[in-house]
Amino acid sequence: MRQIFLDTETTGLEHKLGHRVIEIGCVEMRNRRLTNRHFHRYINPERGMPEEAFRVHGLSDEFLRDKPKFAQIVQDFVDFIGDDAKLVIHNAQFDMKFLNAELKWAGHRVMPYSRAVDTLEIARNKFPGAQNSLDALCRRFRIDNSNRTLHGALLDSELLAEVYLALQGGRQPGLVLDVAAQTGGAGQ
Repeated sequence: MRQIFLDTETTGLEHKLGHRVIEIGCVEMRNRRLTNRHFHRYINPERGMPEEAFRVHGLSDEFLRDKPKFAQIVQDFVDFIGDDAKLVIHNAQFDMKFLNAELKWAGHRVMPYSRAVDTLEIARNKFPGAQNSLDALCRRFRIDNSNRTLHGALLDSELLAEVYLALQGGRQPGLVLDVAAQTGGAGQ
């Protein structure tokens, strides 16, 4: 079974107000094992970065200015996720609505929500009334997220893979993710 752990960063909370995806991070897992394949891109949103969003992820207008536009990376993204993989996303509704808006604007077909597995929903069902943010789940399952000073799509996807395994009844023995040590896949 192929799963893609996916996260995005955006310029804001609502694509209908012109906010855009600025970062996509994905890690691949097959049969509960990470494959070391990943997809990571920063994206020029073709608009300014609101201060509130900058405080969340630290990605500035200046940093994103020379990055490719979504339409330039869309085929690589679509090829990486394929048609068969489940997309495991924390708060899937948010990321799916942004990705589908970007796909539509780029002339690609949108993804059905049924492809998504929402770890926020799983956590809320498993721990009703508790904090279920990615950070809270990392604390609950003793997953080291000390490198997460700001939100980042690739790091958050890697943390999510560990959280998901813990939510499913146990982490893979010896599973340790280190962004700096990643060498495989399509990085940027």
